[in-house]
Amino acid sequence: MRGSKVTPEMSSHESRLNAFPVFMKVEGRSVVIVGNGDEALAKARLMAQSSARLTIVAEDAEAELSAWAAANDARLLKAPYEAKLLAGATLVFAATGDEALDARIVADARAAGICVNAVDRPELCDFFTPALVNRAPVAIAIGTEGAGPVLAQMIRARIDRMLSPSLGRLATLAASYRAAVEHLLPKGAARRGYWNEFFNGAPARAMEIGSLEEAQVAADILLSRQGEIVGHVALVGAGPGAEDLLTLRAHRLLMEADVIVHDALVPEAVIAMGRRDAARIGVGKRKGCHSKSQAEINELLVELGQAGKRVVRLKCGDPLVFGRAGEEMAALREAGVSYEVVPGVTAAFAAAADFELPLTLRGVASSMVFTTGHDLKGGTLPDWGKLAISGATVAVYMGRSIAAEVATRLIEAGLSPDTAVAVVENASLASRRLFHGTLADLPALEAREDLTGPVMTIIGDAVAGARFDTSTALAVHDRETVAV
Repeated sequence: MRGSKVTPEMSSHESRLNAFPVFMKVEGRSVVIVGNGDEALAKARLMAQSSARLTIVAEDAEAELSAWAAANDARLLKAPYEAKLLAGATLVFAATGDEALDARIVADARAAGICVNAVDRPELCDFFTPALVNRAPVAIAIGTEGAGPVLAQMIRARIDRMLSPSLGRLATLAASYRAAVEHLLPKGAARRGYWNEFFNGAPARAMEIGSLEEAQVAADILLSRQGEIVGHVALVGAGPGAEDLLTLRAHRLLMEADVIVHDALVPEAVIAMGRRDAARIGVGKRKGCHSKSQAEINELLVELGQAGKRVVRLKCGDPLVFGRAGEEMAALREAGVSYEVVPGVTAAFAAAADFELPLTLRGVASSMVFTTGHDLKGGTLPDWGKLAISGATVAVYMGRSIAAEVATRLIEAGLSPDTAVAVVENASLASRRLFHGTLADLPALEAREDLTGPVMTIIGDAVAGARFDTSTALAVHDRETVAV
């Protein structure tokens, strides 16, 4: 059945709310819930996020409801419902599951001039309970007028992920500075600049790591600067490629950034998660093609930070794993530019997940080595080679072009040629390709010129515990396809 055509008049009318959202004061006031089962418990948990005085009327209260009331300082009346039990209430919930009894409770509440909600009976409700994002004193309420509670919960989950858990504490701190800001800063741009920097700058970052004292110091410094915007650089891990592996903090910073300085291998889908009006600067390095030297990148970050910009330096994987973050941090420290590091999912973890591969395995491998193939180009095996021989799992980044040398050096050092190997191109992405074999097969990887994406190689006895039914053999021997 096709829906009816929507006219402009209908569209305008339908945009009007039948239930207008308000925030009702309930501090110290009575809220009564009548019911003894899951519906009553759900409303009790919702109202427990407020400072209301909660009374639950349940003649035959279920054990879970009774235990919850005792643990949450709610008054539980194990008595038959009577209208007098609603006296003095600000809000009433009818949650008995009995249509006739719920209707009676609604009638009694309305007769007493009390707003009432009948659970799952929108036609009897004076108000609807929202899906609530609680960052007290900040609250976001999502309502559908009872039409789609599941939809409201889905929206709530999305908003909840966007907001820092520390937002409420930051708002409380802001309230304590309001009088000082109004006294010291003139109305208009100066005050707006202060509060914008307060909620996005150093005070917010200090509160996010749980330091109220640092947040207060930062707020004082900001006030002494008359709201002057101070630049900040976040070294952010973009993860292995899939945009839904980006951390919540990384996403928030991208949404706040004035400038996004990104590596060449960071997918467009991840970069696009930032502000639409943010400037984007590609500085990434691909093999044989460096758009900027590391020194130039360092200078750029310092320049942007000193210009008062909020910068996200977006790096593949984790910034601290072969991301040259150490050099960038040193340059920012020397220049006195504020910065932070936001970890990301490194490629080794994503590759292991693609293979369902245990990087550590009890009784087999209890340690890990992260390295690049270039570490094996010297005349002697690096110190970590001893760990590989003793059973550690080795994750080799960017090693396709020297795979043969990696294999040769490890075998010469004593690692068995039959040691299991897993190789992943484009870890975490839909375009990923998986290969398996042994250390003796690894040189075949070097000849695979069709592998144009980033390649991760994992070597070790723990690799034998991976799932290989979705991967391809690295090499085919005369006698059979190599199977690990």
